[in-house]
Amino acid sequence: MDGIRKVILTIIFSGLVLKINAQTEQIENPTQFLIPQFSNSILKMKGSKDITSMLNYNIVSGKMVFIRNGQVFDLTNPETVDTIFINNKLFVPKGKVFYEVLLKGTIVLYIQHKGNIVDPGMPAAYGGTSQVSSSNYVSRMEMGTSVYNMKLPDNFIVKSEQVYWISLSNNDYSFVNERQFIKIFNGKESEIKKYIKANRTKFENPADIINLVNYCSELMK
Repeated sequence: MDGIRKVILTIIFSGLVLKINAQTEQIENPTQFLIPQFSNSILKMKGSKDITSMLNYNIVSGKMVFIRNGQVFDLTNPETVDTIFINNKLFVPKGKVFYEVLLKGTIVLYIQHKGNIVDPGMPAAYGGTSQVSSSNYVSRMEMGTSVYNMKLPDNFIVKSEQVYWISLSNNDYSFVNERQFIKIFNGKESEIKKYIKANRTKFENPADIINLVNYCSELMK
């Protein structure tokens, strides 16, 4: 209960501040955040009442974050959270990160939003550039994981990626492409391949994946 109380008090305090400053709170260079603007969101806590606060998701650190006094902080103790609603998106904690829930049913479909900070580039042979990973950036700044909630230096970019997860028969499977997806449904490979071809399913499009999973749910009945 101490952990839950700590999260509640922190969020309630930040919510009071943001009610006053909500019109002026702006985050510069928000490329590490999933949603362009922090949104008034609902946290459903385990064994406690709902909380409202201004939240976003940091795709680089994998942390749910909130604003307090114009600064962005990580939401600690994600294990005390049941679900979070941001801009009609539903998130659930999975270990130390959060997944967005795309579909609930016989098959539960999630999407894990990830990102990597990339240096704009160092001089390379023949006039080109070579990109440097975020690990070098962090070591130079010497600020630990909190660096991911700060304004990024000019020209640094965030490369985002999506990893899908399926919960099926008490097992979790990840996939990013057709080959990985088909392997999950042993014995249904032919039908799924035909569906993907006929519907021109694009695995970078979450709406297409929702339709595909709905089709697979019908196949399994």
